[in-house]
Amino acid sequence: MNVLWIMADQLRWDYLSCYGAKHIDTPNIDWLAQNGMRFNRAYVQSPVCGPSRMSFYTGRYVRSHGATWNGFPLRVGEPTLGEHLRDLNVKCSLVGKTHMTPDVEGMRRLGIEPDSTIGALVSECGFDVFSRDDGTNSTDYPGHCAEDYNNYLREHGMGGDNPWEEWANTAIGPNGELLSGWLLENAPYAAKVPQEHSETAWLTTRGIEYIEEQGDQPWLCHLSYIKPHWPYLVPAPYNNMYSVSDVPAVNRSAAERDSTHPLMQAWMDMRVSQSFSRDEIRDIVAPVYMGLIKELDDELGRLFDYMKGKGRMEDTMIVFCSDHGDNMGDHWLGEKDLFHDCSARVPLLIYDPRSEANASRGTVTNALVEGVDLTPTFLSYFGGEAKPHIIEGRSLQPFLHNEISDRNLSQWREFCISEYDYSTREARRAVDVDQSDARLVMIFDGRWKYVHVETMRPMLFDLLNDPNEVADLGDNPDFANELERLKQWHFDWSRQHHNRITLSADTVEAMTDAREPPGIFIAYANKEELEQDGLELPVHADR
Repeated sequence: MNVLWIMADQLRWDYLSCYGAKHIDTPNIDWLAQNGMRFNRAYVQSPVCGPSRMSFYTGRYVRSHGATWNGFPLRVGEPTLGEHLRDLNVKCSLVGKTHMTPDVEGMRRLGIEPDSTIGALVSECGFDVFSRDDGTNSTDYPGHCAEDYNNYLREHGMGGDNPWEEWANTAIGPNGELLSGWLLENAPYAAKVPQEHSETAWLTTRGIEYIEEQGDQPWLCHLSYIKPHWPYLVPAPYNNMYSVSDVPAVNRSAAERDSTHPLMQAWMDMRVSQSFSRDEIRDIVAPVYMGLIKELDDELGRLFDYMKGKGRMEDTMIVFCSDHGDNMGDHWLGEKDLFHDCSARVPLLIYDPRSEANASRGTVTNALVEGVDLTPTFLSYFGGEAKPHIIEGRSLQPFLHNEISDRNLSQWREFCISEYDYSTREARRAVDVDQSDARLVMIFDGRWKYVHVETMRPMLFDLLNDPNEVADLGDNPDFANELERLKQWHFDWSRQHHNRITLSADTVEAMTDAREPPGIFIAYANKEELEQDGLELPVHADR
């Protein structure tokens, strides 16, 4: 039994037709939903690539693994999915992006050579790397480069000092001029790279090649696409497949623009938010974003056709998700910041080939699930023991095997958690917050979304009466009870054990039963008291 774990980057859940989108058709992703299970309320542990992915790959919350922002290393010794699966003799491999930054200083301190077997696994978040591509160029973003893709382009006659920049991130203008993909005004033009050699097509091919090369050893392949993440540039014919008339109306209100929350004001004033708040920018970028999604769906169709032809649908679990969404101008915001559903809520589809999953095929659950739930799901799929002292998520297998439904969710999960470290964002200085206090925590119970803001008042949204999340109730005294309830939940969650990971609960219970380590006798007045507890002094002692 194997797992193909597909992750898109910056893909909104509401831009897929299986989640109800009417402005775009994604039949291949829909096929997965029809033959698997759709999780309707899945939330990531941070709405930013790096920390979100580190939570996916460890099964642990951001506060636990500590890689709280892009480029913040995952510390040496943090257990990962790859390590858990290798204990089960399962090969855990990467094709695509991880956004992993290695803890070089930690490896140096422990004497781990980066090019050793252990060093390589530590540097790559526990994955055996088949191909890595983080969707950036090698000169401007060290350690997150596209060297494999650059070599591929050169092999196909697309050379240059930096083929990724010169082909994948360069557009052809109306008069044949070459234009940079970094500039949003160039988004509507076709990328210079032919579609069959785009990064999405290339990663699909590499995924197929990986599967083709596997023998009898069970495997998990993390096929991690870099799109529809920026740069917003796509090859023909996808660049002009959609127009502004296809794009859903922007979700924002004048009241949001006049927010009384100082952090929201600072966020809306950042360049990325100002850009995507301009209709002329959103009108040219959003159709291209849709084109990138359509290309991804078409390539997944090619991948699924291959797997059907090879009989791999009978022995491979397929999981499809995203690491976060994209604000795309909603709430006067750009990028993927903060906790609105367009950013923190993601698609999650799971196809389980086992017969036990037949009853759940094509069904939907509204259970609150999190990115940290995938690592324990994979562990249980391969027959591994649960590790609740390390992994903070919980296996989704009971949903897949119809052992739990929306009618009996009371013991599943009361709320979702997502975290945001904004210490490196310009908004932090605008509100004069020290970097040690620049943190946000979302508590979402399915209706009420509470955002703890250190040093400031909280935010609160009622998604039952305000599904578009445009009315912040955090300063409204009428909702004091809800604010206090969710604040207490946040406090309770924050006090939980999260770094006691070296001993299992069973081991701790055995230590409790033993009272003291062997050979240690504390507070016994005489031998009779020892004997009452079934203990004996060492043989050389006479009393």
